[in-house]
Parts: sequence; structure tokens; C-alpha cells
Amino acid sequence: MRAVRVVRAVRASRSVRRARWLRHVPPVSAAVALLLLGHRLVPNRPGHVGSLLEAVLPWLGLAVPVGLVVALLRRSRRALVAVLLPALAWSVEFGGLLLPADGGRYDLTVVQHNVGAGNADPLGTARALAASGADLIAVEELMDPATSVYERELAAGYPYHGRSGTVGLWSRYPLADIRPVDLKPADVHVYWKRGLRATARTPRGEVAVYVAHLPSVRVREQGFTSGRRDESASLLGAALAAEPLPRVILAGDFNGTLDDRGLTPVTSRLTPARSGFDFSWPAAFPVARIDQIMCRSVTPVRTWTLTATGSDHLPVAARVRV
Repeated sequence: MRAVRVVRAVRASRSVRRARWLRHVPPVSAAVALLLLGHRLVPNRPGHVGSLLEAVLPWLGLAVPVGLVVALLRRSRRALVAVLLPALAWSVEFGGLLLPADGGRYDLTVVQHNVGAGNADPLGTARALAASGADLIAVEELMDPATSVYERELAAGYPYHGRSGTVGLWSRYPLADIRPVDLKPADVHVYWKRGLRATARTPRGEVAVYVAHLPSVRVREQGFTSGRRDESASLLGAALAAEPLPRVILAGDFNGTLDDRGLTPVTSRLTPARSGFDFSWPAAFPVARIDQIMCRSVTPVRTWTLTATGSDHLPVAARVRV
């Protein structure tokens, strides 16, 4: 009898733990669905918490398979139904990225790459960019003496080149009106040039091409430190608003995803070249797409990432129709 009572007690304990597990599934599912659909309503103070949420927004979808496993193991219909909430919300937000790309006619191929200041293989990186077949190559974190390596290796296929500080642009087509774009935050008092603008004279007409590298962000005790990046994004947005040419291509490392509200001054004015997730950082195990190609009066056709180089970013490529 004693053994029977022990068995019953163990079973009762398991039933209690099972009930506790299942009790969490509906509220967690509802919370994830609300965050996915209402992330813009999450306040950005204190600590830019809204931007931090948006930086990892697609990964909230992991709650779906976790909840599904729990529901199936516990054989709970209620939990299974609850998991549908975040599944539907994620589909609304990101399901379109899983659809096939346009695959239609395109006029230009653009490659964007933060080559990495600490890149131990600039020669291999430069050759990979040269072999990409792109018409325009935007590069960030150009640092001496590696800069001369990129200039030498790209010269044959890309005779037209412009540079401003640590950003550069190589083109198969003539470049004109090359000038820096001031993206420096007010509290930065050192040499800091990370913006470039040029006119590319393509077979389909003139296109304004911008290359930008916005400040880095960090997660620290005071929160998500995106203030400088947001300030640079506002300066870039103002430059884009003042751009007289109707057709614009912008490429760069924005240290933020397209969902991040801090980039709204830019993303509200341009159409992202985005036909999939194409996570670009970190190269060893990409978890976020922070390298972007965007357009105005130019139609993105397809985007993808290229093979890893010596950088901690993956190159991102896009085909566009001018």
C-alpha cells in the first residue's frame, strides 16, 4: 500500500507540474503576438527598449515551435490553439519575406559590404568583391593600409571610385558630383567621415548613390545605446529628402534592422531591397540584417547574401530595376 501511495503522489506531482506548464502557454502566446503586432507602441524610454525589441523582432517567432512542442507533449488543445496567435502575428509581420522573389528584369546589381577594420584578409575580401559581378560596390570600414589593397584589386573591373573617410564606392559606370555626406553626431569631436554621395551615370540614366555607415549600438547597463546612430539616421534622412535626383540607391551598414524605429528617418523615404531575411551579422552565425540596400524610384528585384569574407559582416547583394 505504501508503494501505491508513493506512485500516486508522484503522478499527482507530475500532473501539477504539467498544469503549471500549460497555464503559461496562453498568456505567453498572447504577449508574443501583441509584441509582434504592436512593437511600435512599446515606449523607447528608458534605454531605447523599443529599438532593442525591434532589433530582435523576427526571433520572437521562436515562441511558436516551443509552444507547439509543449502543447503536443502535454496533449493540450487549449495550448495548441493559443500557439496560433503568435504564429499568425509572425506571418503578418514577416511571412511575405518567405515568398519567392520577383526574379524579373533588372538593370543593376549592387553589393554592400562592411569589410571590417580588423579584417586579416583584405586581399581575399577585395577579390571576392571583384568577382561578385556587381555594377556598384559600397564599402565601409576602409582603413589604411588595407585601402590600397581594395583600390588595386578593384581598379580593373571598377575604374570609377569615390571615397569619404572610411566609406567608399566602386562603379563600372562613370561617377560625378562625388562629395561627403555629414553624418557625424554632435558629441563626436574627432575625425569622423562615414557618408558619401555620388551620381552614377548608368545606361538607364543618372542615379544618386549614397554610402553610409551609422554609429554602432551596444546593450549596456543604461540600456540600448542607439542615440548616436539615431542622430546620424536623422542627418541621412535630411540629406535624402534634399536629394534633387529622383532615382536614389542607398547602401550601408546601419547598425540596425529595418524594423528599428531609430532608422525611420531613412526607411520612411526609401524602399528596402529585401526579398528574404538575409541576416548579415555576425558572419560566423548571422542573427540580424544590419547591412541594407534601399531605393527611391528604383525597384528592388531580389536580395541575397554572399559567401563570408575575412570580415565579421556578410556581403549583401541586390538586383534593382532602374
